[in-house]
Amino acid sequence: MTRGIRFGTLGVCVLLPTLLTLVWVRGAASRLSAQKDKPAASAPLAAPSDKGYCSPALKRTLRRVLQSCGLVSGGRGCQPLQAKTVATLSGGDFNALFTPMKDRGAIVEFARGKHDLDAADTALVDKVFAERKGASYFFVVGRASPDGQLRFNRLLSRKRAEAVMTHLRQRFSDPDLEQQVGLLWLGAEFAQLEQKFCDWRRSASDKCDRTKLNRSAFIAWIDCRL
Repeated sequence: MTRGIRFGTLGVCVLLPTLLTLVWVRGAASRLSAQKDKPAASAPLAAPSDKGYCSPALKRTLRRVLQSCGLVSGGRGCQPLQAKTVATLSGGDFNALFTPMKDRGAIVEFARGKHDLDAADTALVDKVFAERKGASYFFVVGRASPDGQLRFNRLLSRKRAEAVMTHLRQRFSDPDLEQQVGLLWLGAEFAQLEQKFCDWRRSASDKCDRTKLNRSAFIAWIDCRL
């Protein structure tokens, strides 16, 4: 074998792996480019969907609540007078926005003057929270019944909302929890629940009336693209 042939054979052996590597890299780049050019509809959607109850009025109210009251971070939330201003709705209209969410929400009821969760309360909170189904926002709205002093009821409704949040922190080790849960506390001044909400899932099993219904924290996952 001549010296030229030997050098030619050696050159092919050296260059072949390099050429194969270049071909593989270019092929991978082409496949990646093709994946990026595929229609967005073929990719899974991470954003919440718009359910039937996602009316423009609800979206507008939710956006104001999320921006003004804040998703919980360091104990932020909306107090009764703030909630009135943020919602820019009457109490009845505010509640009407949430009426279609009956199958996504529940009402955690408390004893008079109390904010502690019992076993039935925590079981209901766990059940509703586990029914996320891709939703992005979990709302907790604390209330108090009309009996009692105004200032006490404001504080009590806040403690009821925060009791639910405290349980969620302890029960679910979710690093994104602070960006998922929004708290409002309404005292007895704004958006008292009407009798029709007795048909919702409740943590109490006794006879329902408006007074008991408003010693509560309303909880619900909301599926709206804001």
